[in-house]
Amino acid sequence: MSLKLRAAVRAIVLDEDDRVLLCRFVFPHPAVPDGAEVVWAAPGGGVEPGEDGLSALRRELIEETGLAIDADPPHVWHQVVVADLTPGLDGIVNDYFLVRVTHFEPRGALTDDQLAAEHIAGFRWWRLAEINGYTGSDLFSPRDLATPLTELLTAGAPAGPVLLGL
Repeated sequence: MSLKLRAAVRAIVLDEDDRVLLCRFVFPHPAVPDGAEVVWAAPGGGVEPGEDGLSALRRELIEETGLAIDADPPHVWHQVVVADLTPGLDGIVNDYFLVRVTHFEPRGALTDDQLAAEHIAGFRWWRLAEINGYTGSDLFSPRDLATPLTELLTAGAPAGPVLLGL
């Protein structure tokens, strides 16, 4: 039996001080599991029919953050999540791309109401130490974001995408 997985793209947006830009997703969103209220995740989203991954990434970044990218960023992480996240789907495949930028205040093409309809309640630039030391009830996606982010910051972009867990 073949699984029906949604293809999605996400950007690991790092500024000149190695802060990572994350979206605050609130319940009820497929990224927010039962019992949790908030998940911090990289900006991005689903690949539409007929759209390639990098085109989807560019569209999502403009919509959510206002960031326009021209160059093809390196594909750094690959994640397959098999779970009952969305009705009619067996899970999601997230492909993550590294985007280096000068610090900016995210303000995308979507209105606040449109962002809310996507269950995005805001953005925040996080330092690795803040993610490592976080003790609150919010979750990160991937759950162990600090580990691959540490590797990315110390070793740079890998030759090929690193397989991530949940």
